[in-house]
Amino acid sequence: MEKRTELYRGKAKTLYYTDNPELLVLEFRDDTSMGNGEKISQFARKGILNNKFNYFIMNKLQQTGISTHINSLISDNTSLVQKLEMIPIEFVIRNYAAGSLLKRLNIQEGLSLNPPIFEFFLKNDKEHDPMINSSYCETFGWISKQNLIQIHKLCNKINIILSKIFDEANLMLVDFKLEFGLFKDYLVLGDEFSPDVARLWDKATMKKMDKDLFRHNMDGLIESYEEISCRLGLKIN
Repeated sequence: MEKRTELYRGKAKTLYYTDNPELLVLEFRDDTSMGNGEKISQFARKGILNNKFNYFIMNKLQQTGISTHINSLISDNTSLVQKLEMIPIEFVIRNYAAGSLLKRLNIQEGLSLNPPIFEFFLKNDKEHDPMINSSYCETFGWISKQNLIQIHKLCNKINIILSKIFDEANLMLVDFKLEFGLFKDYLVLGDEFSPDVARLWDKATMKKMDKDLFRHNMDGLIESYEEISCRLGLKIN
């Protein structure tokens, strides 16, 4: 598969065209950002860790019948993925109170949320990804009502699957973000799943092991990503 020109460069990933119009190369860089790119740092091996972590999780989901864009690993930090027409919305599932929810509701961090909270935000860095609802989606045509209902069901199913996987690794899946796209009008999970887009805490100590370490200027980001991978049984050179 021949990697060609750059299609899109995000804060930590780059997409490239290939000689197949239906496939793209997804490159995970060592960049880490917060505040919609207001703070950016580089961590050696992070691109490798997130690429292989993402491939592992996407394959786990595919084994349960959930369609994802993942095709194959190309190298340590690149994967071959399906080209999707991305929906401009980030979908968030919250199992425990953390992050922005604490500020919005003034509640205790770690509070169990049952049933889990389902939220969605418009992908717009300049406007800091504002929270939206189904009425916005219908008015502005960002996603059809039918697809929104289907995504809600998929997010709940993914949450059950991944919560079990992480629980068996003595980790709490606190919350996570998902993005979806369309391939020939069929909903497909795209973007990534890694500790960059999910909060993962140690079940015994509630120690943070995800990108919140970077957000809060704490040490041990790469070491924590490696430990999570090890607990899941990933072999990363």
